[in-house]
Amino acid sequence: MIRKIYLPLIVITTLLLNSCGGDNQKNNTDDTEGIPVTVSQADANGEHGFLTVSGKIKAKNTADLSTKMMGFVERVPVRVGEKVRKGQLLVKINNADLQARKAQVDASITEARAAFDNAEKDYQRFKNLFTDQSASQKELDDMTTRYEMAKARLEAAEQMKNEIDAQFAYTNITAPFSGVVTHKTVEKGDMANPGQLLISIENPEGFEVIAMVPETEISQIKNATRVQVMVKSLKEKISGVVTEISTSARNTGGQYLVKIDLDASETPILSGMFATVVFPVEKKVNAQMVLIPKSAIVDRGQLSGVYTVSQSQTAILRWLRLGRTFGDQVEVLSGLNPNETYIVSAEGKLYNGVKVTVK
Repeated sequence: MIRKIYLPLIVITTLLLNSCGGDNQKNNTDDTEGIPVTVSQADANGEHGFLTVSGKIKAKNTADLSTKMMGFVERVPVRVGEKVRKGQLLVKINNADLQARKAQVDASITEARAAFDNAEKDYQRFKNLFTDQSASQKELDDMTTRYEMAKARLEAAEQMKNEIDAQFAYTNITAPFSGVVTHKTVEKGDMANPGQLLISIENPEGFEVIAMVPETEISQIKNATRVQVMVKSLKEKISGVVTEISTSARNTGGQYLVKIDLDASETPILSGMFATVVFPVEKKVNAQMVLIPKSAIVDRGQLSGVYTVSQSQTAILRWLRLGRTFGDQVEVLSGLNPNETYIVSAEGKLYNGVKVTVK
């Protein structure tokens, strides 16, 4: 009876083990399809005739206006974006104390002039008396001294008046040239302080680009060189010419400032827009460069890399050290050899080890 019970148990156990083994075999076979990807080969190029750097557009003629006087703002008769003409009033500062000082100076001038006129008459009379030997040398010397002192006091009073008149220019801030108001920091009733920026204007009829060129390339940039400027936000190209090249990078962190005068254009550019400047580089690059498109770069914090395809048809993220930018391509200094294959685009999310299918 006991043997009859054991035999069915052994058979059932054997069947269960076989069933489990079959499941494992099925699970070990991965029939899932990989993410479709497009690949390309790293471009190896030894010659490139252009250098690309970033820059910023600004008006060639700009002015930040301030004052030397302290006082309350009485009027700001212009708005940001408004066109103004040369000499137009932009900011008026209360000048009551200056008016009072001017009145005092005017009174001093009147008094000094009267004293001078009287001293001049006495001087001429004693000069004639001395000629006729009716006055002594000492009397003429005393009268001459009195005349010179009166003359000096009058000149001092008139110079003080010139100083006061010059200070009035700082209470009536006017446009130094025709242009557009781009910024203002005060309104009616505000207190204006000496040196404080009150209002800014610029002339939108001429623009330039301020670009920063690395030290490894600055020797290749020459004055009067024609360049192409791509305005990023407008996706428009404008021609320009190099007008200034800085010879020192002491205050610019190893970058050299270069100014490009933009040609007249119908493109609606504005001051402050970012631009990409393409310099024609006459010197050919002797070393073979590996170039890949910027769109293929994967950024992880401060690291940059690109996905490649392994022999087992999985995606592998490879870290790179990048160099200069040439248009929409970037130089790979290390991490990818010439003609190696990398993933350009994928129809799904890529990560290390995910199965891929090359289209």
